[in-house]
Amino acid sequence: MTLPSVAVLPLLVVVAAGVYYIYNEVMQYMSKSLVKNKVVVITDAVSGVGTECAHLFHNGGARLILCGASWDKLESLYDSLTNEADPRETFAPKLVILDFSDMDSVDEVVSEVVECYGCVDVLICNSSVKLKAPVQSVSLELDRNIMDINYFGPSALAKGVLPTMISRRSGHIVLVTSIHGRLAVPFRSSYTASKHAAQAFFDCLRAEVEEFGILVSTISHTFINASEPTPDKEPAPKPNTLSAFIASQLTHGVRPSVLANEIMQMVNRKKKEVVLAHPVPRVALLLRSLLPSFLYAVLAAGVKDSVLNEQMQ
Repeated sequence: MTLPSVAVLPLLVVVAAGVYYIYNEVMQYMSKSLVKNKVVVITDAVSGVGTECAHLFHNGGARLILCGASWDKLESLYDSLTNEADPRETFAPKLVILDFSDMDSVDEVVSEVVECYGCVDVLICNSSVKLKAPVQSVSLELDRNIMDINYFGPSALAKGVLPTMISRRSGHIVLVTSIHGRLAVPFRSSYTASKHAAQAFFDCLRAEVEEFGILVSTISHTFINASEPTPDKEPAPKPNTLSAFIASQLTHGVRPSVLANEIMQMVNRKKKEVVLAHPVPRVALLLRSLLPSFLYAVLAAGVKDSVLNEQMQ
């Protein structure tokens, strides 16, 4: 007995969805064994994304080196990790103070990081500082501070761990960056410039170190949304499904847990590049390549509208 043709397509969709689900479950299970015993360095580990990454890699059995500017916050994260995990299957994290706004201390930090285990298998450069302001209102000192944290810091740390990776002909460097490293947006000149610089540096580094067996990856995301959704007190009418999905993509940003899972998958699957963004930035990136004049006009119109709105308030 053969199935009618109208039933074939839904059946294929169900089968494909089942295979995809099983594949993801298998990959999540394997992710723990893939990072087990690996020396993983996470910068700004006390941030939302850094903390989520720390929990994922710690539960996977990685030898963590957690870096951050606040010792109290690092100790709090240490307690959280060690209290929730089985000490027979995990390693107690190492803690290192790292503040990219003090570039003179980076060489000492690199030495301290390498001395923890004698090598680094995975470096996750997660540090970042944001700024939204008109160009004329941003001082040169603030420009330099943003460049230190978003560009010079990660690049200096990557250079510092490279010798050990090259000597072992193994290693993985991950830059957690922003979609602004690919797309310039008004009122974010300093931030966007620093992200463009970091993106370009790690793209160049990827090609230079591939012959040594070192992988360089970049993950570009939209803004981080760490807030939890507030439950409705009264049941609201069910919105249009498509419009609700589009609205969520435009307003919710990327949650730290989602980004951390993507970073874990990137390390496990050895991906070189991931763009974690909703459709609007993706379309803008496409316009930047194919119709740049149109994109410039849209951005300029947006600036004029924002100025007009401020004048009317």
